[in-house]
Amino acid sequence: MAPYIDEALLDDPEELSRKDSRATLRALASAGAQVREALTLAAEAGIDRLAEHDRPRSVLVAATGGSSIVADILELLAEPGSPVPVQARRNLPLPGWVGPLDLVVAVSLSGRAPGPLAVAAEAARRGASLLTVGADGSPLAEVCHRARGIHVGTGQATRTSSRTALWTLLTPVLVGADRLGLLDAPLPVLQQVADRLDERAEEMRPASEGFVNPAKLLAVQLAETVPVILGDGPLGGVAAARASAMLARTARVPAPFGELPDAASGIVACFDGPYAGLARSRPGTYDEGRIRLGDIDTSGWEPHHFAEPEGELMERRRGPAAESGTGGRDIFADPFLDGPAAPRLGLLMLRDAPVTPPTPASVEAETLTDAVLTTAREAGVTVMEVRAGPGEHVVRLADHLAVVDFTATYLAIGLGLDPSVSPHVADLRDRTR
Repeated sequence: MAPYIDEALLDDPEELSRKDSRATLRALASAGAQVREALTLAAEAGIDRLAEHDRPRSVLVAATGGSSIVADILELLAEPGSPVPVQARRNLPLPGWVGPLDLVVAVSLSGRAPGPLAVAAEAARRGASLLTVGADGSPLAEVCHRARGIHVGTGQATRTSSRTALWTLLTPVLVGADRLGLLDAPLPVLQQVADRLDERAEEMRPASEGFVNPAKLLAVQLAETVPVILGDGPLGGVAAARASAMLARTARVPAPFGELPDAASGIVACFDGPYAGLARSRPGTYDEGRIRLGDIDTSGWEPHHFAEPEGELMERRRGPAAESGTGGRDIFADPFLDGPAAPRLGLLMLRDAPVTPPTPASVEAETLTDAVLTTAREAGVTVMEVRAGPGEHVVRLADHLAVVDFTATYLAIGLGLDPSVSPHVADLRDRTR
C-alpha cells in the first residue's frame, strides 16, 4: 500500500512551518543568497591567491555526507576541459601520490567531519596546498591556517545543515576551480546561478498552491510510487544522486538511481518486476494497459461491443498478457477482501535542456531517453519528467537540484515527517560516539 500524503497540508503555509521544525524550506529558499554570500566570503578569504601560484598537478576533493555532492559536481564540471585530474575522496587513506605539487580541497559545514578533517591534516603533513570550506574557528579551519592554505568560512549557513547549505559549500570550490582554469565559472555565471535559484524558490515557495507548484505536484506523484530515478546524462546523473540522497535522508524514501546510458538496462529490467503496473496482477484481471487516468481507449472497438453482456465484453478486453498473468491492476479488486494494492513503480527522469543546434551525440541521447520513457509507460510505470532550463552547465544543474531538494522536503512534510530530524539517525549517532 502506498503511503498517505496529506495534500491539504501542503497548501497550508502555517502548518508547513509548524511541521518543519528547523525551517528546511526557508533554508532551501536561501540558496541564491548563499551563492552571493559565499562569493563575498571567498573574496575576503583571498581565494584569488590560487591564481598566483602554478597550477597544481592534481586536485583531490574530500567531502562526506550531505557535502559529498560538492566533490561530484566539481568532477562533473571539470572533467570535459580540466588540464589536470580531479578526484573525489571521502576519507583516509590519502593516495600515496599526493604531495607538494597537488591541491587538496576539504569541505565540511561544521569543520569537524572526521573524513575531510583527516584528509586535510594528512595533506598538510605532506606539504600539499589546501583550500578548505567550513565554519570559522573549527578544527578544519585551524588545520588550513597552520598549513598556510586558504580557508573560506560559511557565514550564516553554519546554523543550518549540510543538506540545505549546499551552495554555501559549493560556491567557493567553483570559484577556486575557475581561478585555476579547471572549469569555466566566472562571476557572471555564478550570478546567473543565484538568479535561477531565486526564481525556483519563488516558484516552489510554501504559499504557492499545489496545482501550480512543481515541487508539491512531484511530491504527491512520488508518494504514490516506488521511485527509481534516472538522469539522461552526466549532469542529470549527479542530480539523480542528489535526489536519491535527499529522498532517503529527508523524506525517508529509498530510491535507486542511475545515469543513462549505462543504467538503462538495469532500470528497464525493473519494468517487468513485482512493482511494475503490468506485472503484478493475477490471471484474468482487467488490462490496465487500456486504461490510464480514467480515460478508456476504445480504439479498434466496434460500436456493438458496448451492447454486449458484461461477461463477453470483459472477455474481449482481456488480452494475452492478462491471461498469462501479466495484466495490469484489477480495478474491480476489493481492498477489504484482497488487501491493499501494491504501490506502482515510478520513474523520475531528470532531463537536461535541449542542445541547440542538435549534435549527433545529443540526438542519440534523446532517442535513448525517449525509448526508456516509452518502454516505462507501456509497462504501466508512472513516469515523471523534470526538464532543466537553458543556461550554462552549473545553471542547469542548479535548476535540477532546486526541484529535487524542495520536492523531498514537501514529500517528508506531507507524509507527516519532520524533514530535518530523524530519530533513527540520532540513535545511530548516540551509539557511535
